[in-house]
Amino acid sequence: MNGALSPLFRPLDIRALRVPNRIVMAPMTRAYSPNGVPGANVADYYRRRAEGGTGLIVTEGVAIGHRTAVDSPSVPRLHGRDALDGWQRVVDAVHKAGGKIVPQLWHVGPLWGAMGPVDPGLTPMRPSGVWGAVGTTSYPDDYVRRALEPTTPMTEADIAEVIEAYATAAANARALGFDGVAIHGGHGYLLDSFLWQSTNTRDDAWGGDLARRTAFPAAVVAAIREQVGPDLPIVFRFSQHKQQDYTARIAEDPAELAIILRTLVDAGADVLDASSRRFDLPAFGRSDLSLAGWAKKLTGATTMAVGSVGLGKSLRESRIDGKASSRDNIPELERRMAAGEFDLIAIGRLHLADPRLASTLRQRAELPSYNRAVHEADLS
Repeated sequence: MNGALSPLFRPLDIRALRVPNRIVMAPMTRAYSPNGVPGANVADYYRRRAEGGTGLIVTEGVAIGHRTAVDSPSVPRLHGRDALDGWQRVVDAVHKAGGKIVPQLWHVGPLWGAMGPVDPGLTPMRPSGVWGAVGTTSYPDDYVRRALEPTTPMTEADIAEVIEAYATAAANARALGFDGVAIHGGHGYLLDSFLWQSTNTRDDAWGGDLARRTAFPAAVVAAIREQVGPDLPIVFRFSQHKQQDYTARIAEDPAELAIILRTLVDAGADVLDASSRRFDLPAFGRSDLSLAGWAKKLTGATTMAVGSVGLGKSLRESRIDGKASSRDNIPELERRMAAGEFDLIAIGRLHLADPRLASTLRQRAELPSYNRAVHEADLS
């Protein structure tokens, strides 16, 4: 298929936002913001992807204003005048290059302490005080042993405080001129930990059956919608797998997934970002439909797929052995997108290897080779 005629290069309208193509830079933790403040190097990093033609940039996870939101001082935050000034430079640089950008709001929840030492006097935010059932994970044994120690479950005051922190971060994003807001609701982090039965054993309004387990993520989405108004889109990332257990699931069948996703869409989410280790991985039973495909079928919302575009190994596999083989799965990606299975494709690692990835795909040039040691070493 000619690059210019590819479904990857059709524009898309999401509320008041028009993206020129369907290629999204996936959120990737980079941790190059000392004391949480993004500097000129971060602005240049995102600007280069905008100049390269990427339709929409989703930033790395950004800390909301809560004391246990993130556990690394090098992860950027979206509160405090110094950090907001830094993000203003990022937004201005991306817009000047003709790009669109949204911040991914992040609270690590039960996974507090995974990125490094933390203040032992702070209690991680966990729905029921538990880390979750241990399964297939890439976390080291010493961290898992510490994390398995039970903590105090979140109180009603904790829940209200965190919702307010998300809302404030969204208001900050709108004031800075971001083109929307993304929310990290997957991978075992805070919002996902309410969805997962292993981490949410509550018997109040925030837990119990699947509908009640979705109440907290939906309340966060609704609070953000109230702050950003009717024009800015909200992107919600969800996943089956958890970092506690890559085989875990929040939904055993499409009917259960529908309960979660329809509730989030009703609360104000516009784009369902279906995080999977491979974008073409079947989600349920005998169907070939991907997780993003099921999200679209069940809700009719705009959906985004992600996972191993141009690569033969998932992120977890490549981290274990340090290598990432190449795989030309672009024709399969285009086939699924042309069939309407999903609307957007988020690409992570190849965006590190090639800031001009969108142009490379349009020109049908050779895909870049990803090398973790090289491409995660700096903000090139």
